[in-house]
Amino acid sequence: MGGSGSKSKGFWPFSGSGSTDDPTKDGNEQSMARVRSFASATPFVFTRRSSLYLDEDGDLAHEFYEETIVTKNGRKKAKLKRIHKNLTPQGIIKLDHPCIHVDFPVVLCEA
Repeated sequence: MGGSGSKSKGFWPFSGSGSTDDPTKDGNEQSMARVRSFASATPFVFTRRSSLYLDEDGDLAHEFYEETIVTKNGRKKAKLKRIHKNLTPQGIIKLDHPCIHVDFPVVLCEA
């Protein structure tokens, strides 16, 4: 769980612990100050990688199966075999509504 967060230091402006020379600042103030220093940084996510795949026919789905006929003891039985080859990921898709990044450190609602 939580595998989508960035672990490298300096990659995302909200990651890492807030070590500073000024002991009067708490973590939230420093994080918000750090947000202001990055003009292009935003806590919102506008795109994501799709989990859908395209097959050779141009069909779009999460998984693809083909039906195979297996003969066992003179009986024919249909089985589904999952296809792994010749699938192309859909790629990056734009979200309808922006989401908040998982590394955003500010509490939004305290109930």
